[in-house]
Amino acid sequence: MTLAADTRETGRPARLMSLLRTMRSHLPAPATAPVSPADALVRALCHDMRSPLASLEAVLERLQDGDVGDDLLELARQQARQLSSMLRTADATGGAAERRGRHRLVDVVRASVAAAGLAREQLTVELADDTGEVWVADARVQRILTNLLENAHRHGQGVPVRLAVRRRPGWVELAIAQSGVPAERVLGHLRQQDPPVDLTGLGLWSVQRQTRELGGRLAWCRAEDGAFQLVVRLPDR
Repeated sequence: MTLAADTRETGRPARLMSLLRTMRSHLPAPATAPVSPADALVRALCHDMRSPLASLEAVLERLQDGDVGDDLLELARQQARQLSSMLRTADATGGAAERRGRHRLVDVVRASVAAAGLAREQLTVELADDTGEVWVADARVQRILTNLLENAHRHGQGVPVRLAVRRRPGWVELAIAQSGVPAERVLGHLRQQDPPVDLTGLGLWSVQRQTRELGGRLAWCRAEDGAFQLVVRLPDR
């Protein structure tokens, strides 16, 4: 009779290694024939996942042999964070044009913040008082927010991020500001008409596509402190 689960460490690295090998074995090989943009994106994501998975597997092998130090553990953490970040971007980039029911914008903002992976102390959220009256009936609003916050998390090197949500006559503005952002590079990704097959700028491409689909607009400016600020304007219907 078992009263509690066995919590001993014996065999855990071997089981994790087996799981990682299984994941790697199911990643498709690079295609030689032309593929659709959607298939190309999936294949590029799978390709980019191979390196962090291989690194994690190597660390686990050292762990199984009892030969692991702080540097290797930190490498494992970094690779795990990279995988999580890639999967969040892929999830926020996917379809889901509609959502049943309506949700308060403030709740959508909270869900996007929770999904993006930003540390709490890195992000400041400013919600105007009248945004509590705004309701959201489309999943793409959350996907836009999640992509922008995830992009700031992945490429911002820990620089603080500000998210301001404001209401204008007929519009709602989602403004994300962060210092040190290469403006021309970001704007170049936003101008792309086709999805990037190498995943570079995938989240930003998704933002501009979904913003257009919702009848919205994108703009950018410099905040008062000189930080790069991207503003998403969505129609308040």
